[in-house]
Amino acid sequence: MYGIRVIVLLAAAGLAQAAEPAGGAKVGICYNYGCAREGVVRYAAAELDGLAARLDTARTAAEERALLGEAVGRLYRLAGGQIPVGADRSGNYLDGGADGRMDCIDHSTSTTRLLKLLESRGALRFHRVGEPERRTWFILQHFSAVIEELTLAERLERLPPGSALARCNCTEDGLMVEGPEGEEAPGAGERYAVDSWFVDNGEAAVVLPLAEWLNGGGPNVQ
Repeated sequence: MYGIRVIVLLAAAGLAQAAEPAGGAKVGICYNYGCAREGVVRYAAAELDGLAARLDTARTAAEERALLGEAVGRLYRLAGGQIPVGADRSGNYLDGGADGRMDCIDHSTSTTRLLKLLESRGALRFHRVGEPERRTWFILQHFSAVIEELTLAERLERLPPGSALARCNCTEDGLMVEGPEGEEAPGAGERYAVDSWFVDNGEAAVVLPLAEWLNGGGPNVQ
């Protein structure tokens, strides 16, 4: 959680991402609280392709959310091998002032960048990445990255060109291209917090309904 202070989140969430040679990418990861420091992390194409292949096994939006939590953890673990964020621990008080510690500003900003990296590579079929959200309780504030479940039409647009599924009005492998009588996917438009602040570096990010998160949901860490 974070006390009242002047915080700038916008701009930071969508920046610091660029292509690397041979299909890799580099991303700016914030650390040392309030994005006081930022390190550039390079991800090899093989690493990103492996995560995309793993996400491609999801056949429902719920499965994709679970795999996204794991993917975010994996990306932070790789980052920890290049910059000091490997020292980060859950919450704000277990880091012992270590170089590389991350607060919720660092996490919400950096996790949004990592999610947008996956999205830009076509790895998300059931969700879009939103801007970070804030919850407030008295003088305390907390931020998290956010995803939103896509509509059926939007899911169809994300299918690979020429896909057999893209040419039919059917339900296949849980992808729900079109429901009975054109019904919308049950969770379309629902938003979810993807909160990596709750866990140690490299562990799966916590993904839960945004409404639950806004109401104080999530692990009891400080």
